[in-house]
Amino acid sequence: MPTSRRQFMKKSAAGLLPLAVRQLPANPLGLPIGSQTYPHRQRIKDGDFAGLCKDMAALGVGSLELCSPAYGEFASLTDGKQTRKIIEDHGLKCPSAHFELNELRNKLPQAIEWAHDIGMTQMGTASLNGHLENGEATMDVVKRAAEEYNHIAETTAKAGLQQFLHDERFEMAKVEGRIVYEVLLELLDPKLVKMQFQMSAMRAVGDPIVYFTKHPGRFLSMHLQGVDMNAPAPGAAGAGRGNRTPQLAVGKDSLEWGKIFAAAKTGGVKNYFVEQSWDLTVQSVDFLKALKVPA
Repeated sequence: MPTSRRQFMKKSAAGLLPLAVRQLPANPLGLPIGSQTYPHRQRIKDGDFAGLCKDMAALGVGSLELCSPAYGEFASLTDGKQTRKIIEDHGLKCPSAHFELNELRNKLPQAIEWAHDIGMTQMGTASLNGHLENGEATMDVVKRAAEEYNHIAETTAKAGLQQFLHDERFEMAKVEGRIVYEVLLELLDPKLVKMQFQMSAMRAVGDPIVYFTKHPGRFLSMHLQGVDMNAPAPGAAGAGRGNRTPQLAVGKDSLEWGKIFAAAKTGGVKNYFVEQSWDLTVQSVDFLKALKVPA
């Protein structure tokens, strides 16, 4: 049965989940289990970022990925130094954040300063948001998007920050019979731009194991969601409301997570972040604590 945040907090208060749980060595890459904070943005908007950090630490999460204050719900985190203090006061770290593409285009110095204040080493964006016509891109659009992002990454590299790219609708589209994501891997400078693989996109962009092993050192991080490869594809009849498949916890799906994490070592993954609702985050973190990765 899923554990609600209220039930979890009661257990934590009763001492069933002591603070020391965050120091458990059980994690599949020898790295802190991470969580992307976007699914929990309402708590941040409501002024409960410290409470969220406390709950994450008690759950066993050691690393957070934020979104920049340009995301409206994150506006309360504008003071980077104060935000860092809250994070570190709860024994957490924050190596990474997502930034709006327009923010990187027009307010890059301010974005870099905020990242430095929090102690980040990585900056990324969800998508290059290139124009699509009937779900497809032109090669000129893809090339211009890659050129612009390489230029942004040159600036962040000089500031000591690694730029990365996530994958959303544009990256999952087709261009001249290929997946845009594959083409971007060729056009983006491998030193300047690393990649963040989103598991929920794999049915469109392809198998993460293939990507990680084919492009060693290219993938910096992962967003984790449970994926049922046997479910109807998005857009297919029966795929669910809004053409979305039901959300699943990591480990409650059809993926071979041990093999994925083993390939992630080859791919150079340095961070991984569960990106799910609170109930699914609880289940996913429990699974990750116990996951054994093949040597």
